[in-house]
Amino acid sequence: MISYKPLMKLLIDLNIKKTELAERAGISSATLAKFNTNQYVSLEVIDRICAALDCQPGNIIEHIPDKKAEK
Repeated sequence: MISYKPLMKLLIDLNIKKTELAERAGISSATLAKFNTNQYVSLEVIDRICAALDCQPGNIIEHIPDKKAEK
């Protein structure tokens, strides 16, 4: 599973609201809502966010192993 917790932490650290991120990155509110439930977003969206925040993908996403895959 992909988690966007690092993105949320980065936004707090940079004092940027999600709506401001959406404006900077040119993403919709529907796409922004996907981050709250760890739903799939395209690499294009990740690229736009990285460009808007001047960061790397590893700064905004993390992989959490699936418990079923570990067995």
